[in-house]
Amino acid sequence: MELIIQNLSKTYPNGVTALNDISLHIKQGMFGLLGPNGAGKSTLMRTIATLQDADGGSITLDGIDVLHEKQKVRERLGYLPQDFGLYPRISAEVMLDHIAQMKGVIHKSERKELVGTLLQKVNLFKDRKKALGTFSGGMRQRFGIAQALAGNPSLIIVDEPTAGLDPSERNRFYNLLSELGENTIVILSTHIVEDVSTLCSNMAIICKGEVLMQGKPSDGIAELQGQIFQKSIEKAALSEYKGNYNLIATQLKEGKLSLRIKSESDPGNGFVPVPANLEDVYFSYISQKVDPITL
Repeated sequence: MELIIQNLSKTYPNGVTALNDISLHIKQGMFGLLGPNGAGKSTLMRTIATLQDADGGSITLDGIDVLHEKQKVRERLGYLPQDFGLYPRISAEVMLDHIAQMKGVIHKSERKELVGTLLQKVNLFKDRKKALGTFSGGMRQRFGIAQALAGNPSLIIVDEPTAGLDPSERNRFYNLLSELGENTIVILSTHIVEDVSTLCSNMAIICKGEVLMQGKPSDGIAELQGQIFQKSIEKAALSEYKGNYNLIATQLKEGKLSLRIKSESDPGNGFVPVPANLEDVYFSYISQKVDPITL
């Protein structure tokens, strides 16, 4: 199972280039797509999901031309967008039955079994009679995964799935996505580095419509080891340090700014070496395109 994206481009009528010659090779498992808001992630996800056209390039899913054989792709696709509408007065059970019917599960007994299995899988079976409008954010996201799984998809796309979830709901969602990634391609589009660090064996970083990095998170971290240094300063001195160092992240702690910089040699001036992490990888790449301190 492979999803191959080659030289994909998209420019909107207002002149904004959302995708600029994007190429990615995605195999079975969890794949993280990291980037700031406005990086082009949602445009790429909608294009893969056959919801909008590209200006150029190609996408193939196990030999299927995604851009031109849209119905074939939809039969194998599960999609959980960042915002998806629900009928608030309809129960989870009735809504999922309707979605399964739209995805081609014709026989009522087969649908009933499928709906029950999916709601069990996402830990919503006990809530199956409740109106969707009463669901918490985490329950809504789990229902979203259930509807995405209807039809036994071989490709699942989830766009910013953990935004707004509390820690316990996020952990449950992590476990569910990890299980799904054992047998399918799951693309996780997010700006939350922790999501990718926790779940994904492969990833890409996208910014201003361009792929800046693709590979294993562990390889990205290994490449930065020995190049990350940290120092606490007064907030008023930030502009001075931004002008003299490759500043990739700041964090306010007890009234002082903790700076993280990237340097191939010891910068001195009170900076101390610290272990690199995936946030360092992310910010060091996007700093090539934007100022990470102002994001």
